[in-house]
Amino acid sequence: MPERLCGRPVTVYKYPERVAIHERGALVAEHPRLIAKRQGTVRDPAHHPTPVRATRGPALDDAFRWGDAPPLLEYAQALRRHSGQGRRRLRRLQELQRTYPAEPFLAAIRQALAFGLFDMARLEALILKQVAGDFFALHDPEEPPDAF
Repeated sequence: MPERLCGRPVTVYKYPERVAIHERGALVAEHPRLIAKRQGTVRDPAHHPTPVRATRGPALDDAFRWGDAPPLLEYAQALRRHSGQGRRRLRRLQELQRTYPAEPFLAAIRQALAFGLFDMARLEALILKQVAGDFFALHDPEEPPDAF
């Protein structure tokens, strides 16, 4: 019977020349009866499909916007070479690309390429160093803050 029905209640009818399996009154499988064979089996390939691994969406190469950022493409290819398939790291790279502004992100990618840096936590630290001056008012601790 089909694998999807394993563990569910079915009704089996044995006729002299065939065996019929019904679920809730509907015929789900029918096979010729093997009378001369002890412990004989008949299998319908349609009842036992070969498992197929489903993809989770578009390929990561398609998901990135490579067009105007050749260093990003070069870094992604180097990341794949460095860590095998590297799908998790590529997803993290994509997440960093979406999170941070383009210029600091690409500057950090160029720096990471120059040093052969493929650790995502360190790459994010490089990005944050690039972003720090743009978004945070940093001052010298020796210099007193501006008075209002």
